[in-house]
Amino acid sequence: MGRGGLIASPGSVRFIAGALQPWAMIRFPALAALAAFALAAPVLAAAAPAGSAPATQPRFTIEQQTAVRCSAAFAVVAAIQQQGGGTQYPPLAERGREFFVRTAARLMDDTGMDHDQVALALQGEAQALVADPGKLAAVMPACLVLLDSSGI
Repeated sequence: MGRGGLIASPGSVRFIAGALQPWAMIRFPALAALAAFALAAPVLAAAAPAGSAPATQPRFTIEQQTAVRCSAAFAVVAAIQQQGGGTQYPPLAERGREFFVRTAARLMDDTGMDHDQVALALQGEAQALVADPGKLAAVMPACLVLLDSSGI
């Protein structure tokens, strides 16, 4: 893709996964390894056996699902920005990270999920966004509004 777009090469996926690890390590050490796996999943999918079933996703309210989706989007875009892309969006390294951390904490508080379960939910969203750059571009406008309205 052109400047500012998502580059889905295996090297870029590894870079994005590495960039997400400090976000996860802030309060959720278990998220670090799972975030790396989530973003590497498009590369690993080719090696997955045919017919393997995906893990079931927890049921969230619409507000929780939106927060999970936006947290993953902010993490992916911040990693892309660190790499020099994503210039069509405001810088998300700090505000996006804070939104990500608050969302994870709120999910654990509201749902009783543990660190690993929250990590898997975030992983699924990040994986979907990395696999489909059009989906990332489609969710970002609403996510930026949500970020602004959050007061972060």
